[in-house]
Amino acid sequence: MDRRDFLAGLGGAAGLAPFLPLMARAAEAPLTFGLPQGNYDTAVLEALPGKRPLIRLTTRPPNYETPVSYFSTATTPNDAFFVRYHLSGIPARVDPTTWKLDVGGEGAASPFSLTLAQLQNDFEQVSVTAVCQCSGNRRGLSLPHVPGVQWGLGAMGNAAWRGPRLKDILAKAGLAKENVEIVFDGADTAPLASIPDYIKSIPLAKAMDDNTIVALQMNGEPLPHFNGFPARIVVPGWTATYWMKHLTSIRGVNRPHDGFWMRGAYRIPNGMFPVVQRFLTQETEINTPITEMVVNSLIVTPTEGQRIGAGQMVDVAGIAWDGGYGINRVEISTDGGANWRQATLGADGGRFAFRPWSYRFAAARGAEKIMAKATNRIGQTQVDTLIFNGPGYHNNVPRPTTIVIA
Repeated sequence: MDRRDFLAGLGGAAGLAPFLPLMARAAEAPLTFGLPQGNYDTAVLEALPGKRPLIRLTTRPPNYETPVSYFSTATTPNDAFFVRYHLSGIPARVDPTTWKLDVGGEGAASPFSLTLAQLQNDFEQVSVTAVCQCSGNRRGLSLPHVPGVQWGLGAMGNAAWRGPRLKDILAKAGLAKENVEIVFDGADTAPLASIPDYIKSIPLAKAMDDNTIVALQMNGEPLPHFNGFPARIVVPGWTATYWMKHLTSIRGVNRPHDGFWMRGAYRIPNGMFPVVQRFLTQETEINTPITEMVVNSLIVTPTEGQRIGAGQMVDVAGIAWDGGYGINRVEISTDGGANWRQATLGADGGRFAFRPWSYRFAAARGAEKIMAKATNRIGQTQVDTLIFNGPGYHNNVPRPTTIVIA
């Protein structure tokens, strides 16, 4: 299979069937620590076309998690980037020469369609490095158990995204002053008419943000098929539920979009989390849409159960991120949270990006329980106790990594 065939895409589980012989099941490779306990019975490492072996959680639709080891660099490689779909009807083929994007909506003065070449050549191309994280990342680690895809630690990735600003595209359409939200649709479809199409909206102010773009490239290459080729919405700082893949239409609307995926899903109780950017037109008296990511961190090395000789130096490294306010501090505990010391922050890749960090200490004999805790520039920090909610969102409790000193 060459790159052109891969970029053309696959169609759901049925569309995957011809490619199953090409999907390398790396059963000999150990699964990464951090999966929900029940997942070890069913999850396998498997490579979709164009991808390294990822942790397969579901096949129809395909949901594949990135092993923690791939987060050893601040930018996540395209072929190691997690895969998340809600609907199984993934486009069977995307021809970049015939693909088009429809732009318009209620009261738009000049609705129009764009080809891929026009998106590339008629608008200024800008870049933003940002974390794309599934809203349900770490859902499977909730206690008690909650329903949904049982993600562990790797339903996320950090990439350099490039394409035109969304606001520049909207300006050409001449939006009506009454528009309150911008609605997105993609090419993936449901297998049954009774299943709602995956359609999302964002508030007009977020659409007009300089950092919200229609991404055509990811880490300097065309988007991988399983990450949205040929174009996807990038909403830096906000969870990936709004990052529409395989984009087909952009519409301005004069009233809050009331589709299932806005009114019936991806919502959290009001006031439960320290959210700064809210989605006011979609709020109710009870709940509000999930928006920005909460501050979080991840230990990449050492790995769970790693054995280290007594007296040796232990190098701890990982990443931290938040909703775009920027990481200000990462603290490390080597005694299960009793005492904390400041880690060294690595290069700043931008306020929406992963921030690397590192810490070194001398190993004493016995078991060491290492924990990391990040704080951002507006004073938000990881919580000591899980803020439990039914969908399993915003799990940012520090995760311990236990090593053995012998």
